[in-house]
Amino acid sequence: MDFKNIFAPRGAKAAVEEGADFSPKFDADGLVPALAMDATTREPLMLAYMNEESLRRTLEIGEAVYWSRSRQEFWHKGATSGHIQRIVEIRTDCDQDALILMVEQIGAGACHTGRNSCFYRKVVAAVSGETTKLELIGPGKSFDPADVYGKP
Repeated sequence: MDFKNIFAPRGAKAAVEEGADFSPKFDADGLVPALAMDATTREPLMLAYMNEESLRRTLEIGEAVYWSRSRQEFWHKGATSGHIQRIVEIRTDCDQDALILMVEQIGAGACHTGRNSCFYRKVVAAVSGETTKLELIGPGKSFDPADVYGKP
């Protein structure tokens, strides 16, 4: 299959919202947010961004490939850690400017901090006179990032 021209041009609002053509809307920086979720548990794993080429590569190889905004390079999830995200399904919202990647998370976790999910804290509303806090949730670390990435 030729993956060079796989996205449809964006048409009228009704066509984008109700039609069958995939025509993702990339922002001014050429990116679309992509939330990776565990396809079995529906747990949110991580939020990253894709540009046109990383989305094309993801569809081509069936594994998540993101665009690293901080490093300005492609990021094939798991290439360093071995914690690959195999694509089960990709969903888009009504105006096609956000994606959900339903994935099979292979390996110990999705988060570079050593946890299964990057969403390991919940926001606890401030009590009078205090600041809003974060509370840890979940089982804790599932791997040692220093062992995987070679840095603390």
